Amino acid sequence: MTPLRLVYLILVVVGAILPWTYFYAWFAENGWALGPMIDAWWVNDATSALVYDLTIAAVALTIWALVEAVRGDRWFLLVIPATFGIGVSCGLPLALFLKARREG
Repeated sequence: MTPLRLVYLILVVVGAILPWTYFYAWFAENGWALGPMIDAWWVNDATSALVYDLTIAAVALTIWALVEAVRGDRWFLLVIPATFGIGVSCGLPLALFLKARREG
């Protein structure tokens, strides 16, 4: 494994764990219903901007993953659940990790 791929892999792990530590803390304090969390995303302009920013990035990443899958790299389909189930912080480094294996 190249050093660059190792960096991407570390970012996949950190991008999966770090955001979810905050999600778990929020759910532990507020309950496991998604409605209140979604309401919290829109409490001010800063959080709304982040929602739009991450949603657009997630859609672009999903399109890229689908294109790569159609081109024959089915492993890129893993990017979609990583992105929407965990976050862009996991999905993007995973896509870069997968892309780098063909270049290194």
